[in-house]
Amino acid sequence: MAEPTTTPCWLFSDLADKLVVMQFEERQGSSDGGALLLKAADRRLGLTRALAAGPEDGRQAGKVEHGLDERLRQRGRAIACGYEDAHAAARLASGPVHRLLVGRDPGEGADLASQPTLWRFENTPDRKPGARHRRRLQGRARGLPIDLDPTDDPTHGAQPWALFNGPYDTWGYLPLRGFLSFNDEPEQYLFTAGLRSGKAVAWQGARGILRRWLKKLRRAFPGVRIRIRLDGGFAAPRLLDFLDAPPDVKYVVAMAKNAGLQRQAKRPLRQARRLSRRTGKTAHLYPEAFYAARPWSHRRRRVIKAEIVRQAGKHPKDNPRFLIPNLRQTPAWRRLLAHFAQQAPEKVALSL
Repeated sequence: MAEPTTTPCWLFSDLADKLVVMQFEERQGSSDGGALLLKAADRRLGLTRALAAGPEDGRQAGKVEHGLDERLRQRGRAIACGYEDAHAAARLASGPVHRLLVGRDPGEGADLASQPTLWRFENTPDRKPGARHRRRLQGRARGLPIDLDPTDDPTHGAQPWALFNGPYDTWGYLPLRGFLSFNDEPEQYLFTAGLRSGKAVAWQGARGILRRWLKKLRRAFPGVRIRIRLDGGFAAPRLLDFLDAPPDVKYVVAMAKNAGLQRQAKRPLRQARRLSRRTGKTAHLYPEAFYAARPWSHRRRRVIKAEIVRQAGKHPKDNPRFLIPNLRQTPAWRRLLAHFAQQAPEKVALSL
């Protein structure tokens, strides 16, 4: 057609005797209607609500037009629809579906946050480690426990790196998360997370995370005592050598059971059984010795938690655990062993 006008009468002349005219002037149309299902799922799971409860909004309340929860919904759902660049907010702010996703009237509701508002929202938070806690503690902390844990993240569909993990019996990813706590406080705070394939070994990526964050944490909290807690999947030679290098880092790494360790645990377990029969209660012994696995570069201290568990109505149960610590025998170390009497070693809080 030469003219920039729509003349559909000849196109639809065989449908009816009257002229059929089609006009594309609907201002409330959108191709993102499927995102309403995302809104419903988020409302049921409470993900955005939980995220909004974490950060502190330091703005003056009387001048706030777009709240923290609203900006999280707007930005998160725009990304889910394929609008990763915040510049898209210039045309999405008045979109009917996107206003509906945030909770505003699709026709008469006010526009959403602009691109500059979203840019400030994404870039204002302090990215330095523990910034809020550094202010809270005035840059002083006695102990800083670090906990690294892999966790399963099931996937659906053919997603990259989504592989089958036997121990978790699912297809998905195996991200590695890092948590911090301060002094004797029970709360833990997520400080890093890395996405890994579903077949990643537990310690994969741990050295890189620790190397990067130990530098930042030392700058944020000068003189702090760093304690690293890892479960049995992290007892790899290269990671242990890395942990041995810095003099200010103390660690406890759990060891997976093997035939040699179980043989070494027989004698302390017999002693723990005699103690348990004499007292009628759960008994614990913590003998230590030097141990060298074949791939290790040198011998390391090994502690056996020889535990006999007694529960009402059940037979006494052996519960041996094996640990690799570089902590010296001190009152603080004995307090740590007391924690092992109550919890599995890979979950004990290192609050020394």
